Amino acid sequence: MAGVTKLVQCAPAEVFVASTGVIGEPLDASKIVDALPGLRAKLSAAAWEDAARAIMTTDTFPKGATRRARIGDTVVTVSGFCKGSGMIAPDMATMLGFVFTDAKLSASVLQSCLASANARTFNAITVDGDTSTSDTVLLCATGEATNKRVARPSDRVLVDFRRALDDVMLDLAHQVVKDGEGAEKFVAIRVSGAASARAARAIGMSIANSPLVKTAIAGEDANWGRIVAAVGKAGQRASRDRLKIAIGGVTIAENGGAVAGYDEAPVVAHMKGRDIKIAVDVGIGRGQATVWTCDLTHGYIDINGSYRS
Repeated sequence: MAGVTKLVQCAPAEVFVASTGVIGEPLDASKIVDALPGLRAKLSAAAWEDAARAIMTTDTFPKGATRRARIGDTVVTVSGFCKGSGMIAPDMATMLGFVFTDAKLSASVLQSCLASANARTFNAITVDGDTSTSDTVLLCATGEATNKRVARPSDRVLVDFRRALDDVMLDLAHQVVKDGEGAEKFVAIRVSGAASARAARAIGMSIANSPLVKTAIAGEDANWGRIVAAVGKAGQRASRDRLKIAIGGVTIAENGGAVAGYDEAPVVAHMKGRDIKIAVDVGIGRGQATVWTCDLTHGYIDINGSYRS
């Protein structure tokens, strides 16, 4: 720690450590500390991809995103990169995310914006339902922009900044799911008609984490019975007789049963695609939420069965 603080002239409390890799395998910190002077000399705004590649484990591509926003009359930038592929589930999995802005913002503003955006993005995705010991998402502000410093999270001048931050983090979160270990399909699950937004999210995650649902998607089988089962085990209120399920925009089940004579052709075509959309209305209230996941293939077993070798 001392070597880091001396190099960048900061307090120990301003140094954040993030780690990924095999759990329980100690890292030789000297390999990192000894390399820092050379790395600092090569710092560049264009080097984000090198940093993104450096933190990859089972990822197949580096993940980055950038947006611009306006704070008052000043245009600011929000950029970030992350890693994540397996052991991905809310709160937040073996995922590292680093987001930066040049805006002048207080620490309380940054924390408020990050927590809010995180709930709708990184905490709304799942690959396999497993979390890890080493998850990190950091939001840092360099303060180099010319906007008037914002100190209150409730300041209305932050509306566009919050929008840009949400966009960056959702882009990164979607990239994580699309790079899920062995994944072939990106799945959006929208739940409506729940008792609350919290209940809708719980139902969505129950569907997204169901191995039966995920393998059916991998097999391109629109087996809505597996979705019903996942709704039932979520522990949230749902109406059997008002339940409605649509895949690819085609309603295939409603009023607690299959839609008689629905056209299966567009559903089959949709299931063969890479972007799968599932909508479920549980017929209870007005709560809604969207979560994202991927299918479960033999590739997931191949990767995780040989992870340490």
